[in-house]
Order: sequence, then C-alpha cells, then structure tokens
Amino acid sequence: MKFEVFVALRYLRAKRKQTMVSVISTISIVGMTAGVMALVIALALSTGFKEDIQSKIIGATSAVNLLRIDGTCILDPQDLLSRIGTVPRVTGSAPAIFNPVFIASAARNQGATLKGVDPDHEGEVSDFFSRILAENPRALDKPPLPADQDQPLPAESILIGKEMARALGVKVGDTLKVFYPVGRMTPLGMTASEKRLRIAAIFESGLWDIDANWAYINIDSARRLFSYPPDSVSVIQFKISDLENAEAIADDIRTRSGAGFITTTWIELNKPLFSALKLEKLVLFLTIGLIVFVASLNIVTTLIMMVLEKQGDIAILTAMGATAKTIQRVFMLQGVIIGLIGTVFGNVLGLGTSWVLNTYKLIKLEPEIYSIPFVPFHIRIWDSILVSATALLISYLATIYPARSAAKLDPVEVLRYE
Repeated sequence: MKFEVFVALRYLRAKRKQTMVSVISTISIVGMTAGVMALVIALALSTGFKEDIQSKIIGATSAVNLLRIDGTCILDPQDLLSRIGTVPRVTGSAPAIFNPVFIASAARNQGATLKGVDPDHEGEVSDFFSRILAENPRALDKPPLPADQDQPLPAESILIGKEMARALGVKVGDTLKVFYPVGRMTPLGMTASEKRLRIAAIFESGLWDIDANWAYINIDSARRLFSYPPDSVSVIQFKISDLENAEAIADDIRTRSGAGFITTTWIELNKPLFSALKLEKLVLFLTIGLIVFVASLNIVTTLIMMVLEKQGDIAILTAMGATAKTIQRVFMLQGVIIGLIGTVFGNVLGLGTSWVLNTYKLIKLEPEIYSIPFVPFHIRIWDSILVSATALLISYLATIYPARSAAKLDPVEVLRYE
C-alpha cells in the first residue's frame, strides 16, 4: 500500500480525540450517498418514461409515413413502392388508410380516428396485433363468403381500444355505427357515409390516447366507407432499424418517391413530448445534483478540521522528509475516498431501488393524464457512469483548497507551540 493511501485511511478511522471530525466524515458520506442515489433514481425515472412511451408509440404506429401533399389517396401503392426500391435501414412497409370518423353505440357516441389496415402486412411495421386482449391476431381478416348466395354476408369487423370500449359501454360482439362526414352528394344534399361493424376484439396499446381514440378495420372495408378506388391507400407506412435517424431515412424515401409526396416520422409527430422529457432530464440532473454539491461542502469542512487536528502530525511528517506534494496527496486522497464510498453506496441503493420500483410497479399513475399506468424506471449503465464521474469530480475539487493549505504549513512554526 502506498504511503499516502495508508496515511489517508488511518486519518479516516475514528479516534476519541477527533470524534467531531469522524461524525462530519460520516455525514459527508451519507450526503454523497443520498445525492448519488437520488440522481440515479431520477435519471432512471426520466429514461424510463422516454423509453416506455417510445416503445409503445413504435409498437402501435409506424416509424415513417409517406403520403401525398394534397391529401388525396395514393392510387397505385405497389407501383410507388417499386419506384422507391430498397432503402437502407428500412425493414418493412404496409399500406393504410387514416380518416376521422364518428362512432356510435346504442347508448353513446364519440369522435375517433379510424385506421384501415392490411392484416397480412401490418405486422411488418408494428406489433399492434400482439396487443389485442382477445388474443385473436386475425380479427380483421376477411370473413369467408357464405356457400349459399341467399344467406346474408357476414358482418365486417372493427377493433377498438380498451378505453373506447369503456367510454361507449360496449364489449366484443356488440355492433357499432361508423359515420364518415364527407359522404355522397344527393338531391337532398350531402349525406354521410355509414357502416355497421361488429366489435371483433379489443386492444390495449398502453397509450391512453390510442386506446381511447383509435379504431381499426380491414383496409377493404375502409375503402368502401371512404369511397376510395380499389387498391388505393392514403398512406404507406415504413418500419426502420435506426429510430434515431428516422428523419434522414424519411428524406431518402421522399426523394425516391418524386414530387407530390411528403413524409412524417415518429419524431416529428411526438417532438413536443420528447423535447419536454429531454429538458426534464437535464433539469433533474442539475437540481438533484445540488445534493452532491452540498455533500462536497461537508468534505471541505471535514478536511479543514482534519488539517487543524493534524498540524502536529503534518509537521512531523515534513521533518521526516515528506514533501509538500505528499502532504497534499494525503488529504486529497482522504476527500476522494469519502466521495468514492458515498458514490458506491449511492449507486447500489439507487440501482436497487430503481429495479424494485420498476419490477413491482409500485408507483401508479392515472393513464388518462400520463398515458401510462405506472412510473417506469429504466436503468442505463451510462447514466450511472455519468453520475459517478460527476460525484467523484466534485469530491476531488472539494479537496483542493484544504489539501493545499495542509501542504503550506510551516513545520517550524507548528512544532514551536507543541
């Protein structure tokens, strides 16, 4: 063991003559532990919110959407896809139709976004069908035609969210009326397009907005409801492997598509939300980091009192040949050791607490307000490293003044009064 480390550890041990110094050292360790623990939990909270909401958004919707600038339908999506060709980092595509509608049950009604999907391709861009509570991933497949032409055609299906089902007071098997306000012109004026649909299943995406305001039907049913030409769609969805570079991939898709098309990405559609989460993470780091700063002031106090307590020892060490650098390193190591102990304990407690809170979902939320039912805590090793590095840097900076003061002591003046 090096001489400086040996002396620093010896000075940290409790003795009857320096009880107050030992108490302040303990308080410094506790303060550093509390600060690091709070920072780790806060960053796990912020990361958890971001990653949980991001995964649910990507799971229920596509990462990139291609649509026409004028809002009209895409008449030949297959020709457009062949023109786009293979785009790097694009792993799947699927057609869809979006439109606002009015949905009515026997007792209640509400506005909603109706999405027509192709059941054979929707799984290429999202994992929506895995979120169906009835565990029927083929609920939107076309029903087989009856063998007898005199028999009525089977009812077309619709999937609604858990919150929408609760608001409308319906369950699987009930019938809903769907109204599209832009209908056909008749001698009596404009009429709304209407369709009766049977609830085939109920889904739960984990995002309150989607569960309360979105409904899904087969893309052929959507074409008939919205009076779209055969094979036409309103949007082509893309799944990508690099979510953070969605905008660059969208630009590539738009360029290959030619004039008259625009793209939207999951980043653009949710930019206010993720910008707020990013700012919140920075503010949490700065504000809760003040706890670590306060703990560093305790380290300064501990070392100053230690220097006053050990003036005689410092003078003797200097007389025995210890240099000013050696004395300075002794007291700097003492402060860094206090910071290191607090950082280790803080990380262990912070990571452990975050794991327990996330695993057992102990903090519940109102999904209508926060879009998620509980507070998620996701641990990232880089966040822990950042907190540890910050705490150790503050601990080191806190040792500079007391250590230099100790190194500047004149042993002759100190020993004169011993």
